[in-house]
Amino acid sequence: MTASALSSTEIPLVDLAAQHAEVADEIEIGFREVMSTTGFIGGPKVEAFEQDFGAWWGRRSAIGVANGTDALELMLRAADIGPGDEVIVPANSFIATASAVVRAGARPVFADVDPTHLLIDPESVAARITNRTRGVIAVHLYGQIAPMERLRSIVAGTQILLFEDAAQAHGARRFDEPGGTVGLAAATSFYPGKNLGAYGDGGAVLTDSAELAHRVRLLANHGTGGKYDHDTLGFNSRLDALQAVVLHAKLRRIDEWNAARRAAAARYDELLGDEPSLWLPQTMAGNEHVWHLYVVRLSDRDRVLDALRSRGIGAGMHYPIPIHLQGAFARYGHRRGEFPHVEEAAGRILSLPLHPHLTADQQQRIAEVLKEELN
Repeated sequence: MTASALSSTEIPLVDLAAQHAEVADEIEIGFREVMSTTGFIGGPKVEAFEQDFGAWWGRRSAIGVANGTDALELMLRAADIGPGDEVIVPANSFIATASAVVRAGARPVFADVDPTHLLIDPESVAARITNRTRGVIAVHLYGQIAPMERLRSIVAGTQILLFEDAAQAHGARRFDEPGGTVGLAAATSFYPGKNLGAYGDGGAVLTDSAELAHRVRLLANHGTGGKYDHDTLGFNSRLDALQAVVLHAKLRRIDEWNAARRAAAARYDELLGDEPSLWLPQTMAGNEHVWHLYVVRLSDRDRVLDALRSRGIGAGMHYPIPIHLQGAFARYGHRRGEFPHVEEAAGRILSLPLHPHLTADQQQRIAEVLKEELN
C-alpha cells in the first residue's frame, strides 16, 4: 500500500482533532479571558468547572488535581490509607490504579476479574481480605460500572473502605445510579483520550464527604489552606485554569458525545456480530455503558493488530500485560497463573477505534479489514 493510499484510509483510535473543531471557538474565548486576568492557577474558571462537574456527576464535591494518578493517591491518603495497609485492586487495569496504592505507602493486593465483562470479581475480592485490608478500589473499566452493590455488601460492617477508579466511566450508570457515587470517593482522569479529556493532564477526586474533600484540597496544595500556613505535608497537584476552560466546554457536550459512542458500539455489534472468531464486548446487566473503549477478543491478536495498523486502522490494546506481571511489581512475587481470567484476556484483547466522531463509513471499513484478516 502506498503512503497516499494509507493516509486516505487512516482511522485513528481516537480523533481529538475532530473533537477540538467542535469546541474550538468556545475554548478560544475562555483562554482569552484567562490570559487577560492571568489567573492561571485556581480561580473562577476552576471553581466553576468543579461545581458543574460535581453536580453533573452527582457528588457534592469535585476537587480538580493535576492528573488521574494523583487523584487516586490523594483519595487514598486523604482517607488515611498508608504503611501497613492493604488495598485490593483488579489486576486488569492501567498501572496507575495499583501504583497509587504503592505511592500512598500501602500494599496492592490483586484480584481477578469476571471472564465476561473483565470487571473486578467480587468473589476474588472476598477471598483476599485479611486483617490488614483497609480498602478496595473498584475499576469501572472500558466505560461500564463494576458490580458495586456486591462489593458494598462484602465490606459492609467492616472497617474496609470502598473506592472507585472512574477514569474510564464519565457518565456511566448502574441501575440508573451514576458510577463513582457508591464508595467513599472516586478518582477520575482527564487524560486527552478520555470521554471527558483535557488538552494535557488533569484529574479529579469526587466525594460526598466534606472532611475528605477538605483533606484532598490540603494535600493537593502543599498541605495549606492559606498561603504559607502548612498544616501537613502535601503535593503540588492542581488543575490549572486553561484545562478547566477546555473541560467545561466539553462537559456541556459529553452527554451527546456519550450517546454517539453508544451508537457507534451498537453499529460495531451489527457489523461484527456474524464473525465467529470474535468475542464482542458485553454490557453487564444493569449498566448503562459509555464505551470509552470497544474491546473485542480474538486469537492471533498480535498478528491481526499489526495488520490493522499497517492498513491505516489505529487499533490498540488495553491492557496486554496484567499489572501483577509488570516488572514494577515484581517485589510482590506474583507468578503467571494466579489470575487466570485476567491473563487469558490479556493475550486476546484488541481495542477498535471508537470516539464520538467516528463515522459509519469508517466503521464499515474497519469491519471489512478486520474480517479479511481473520478469514
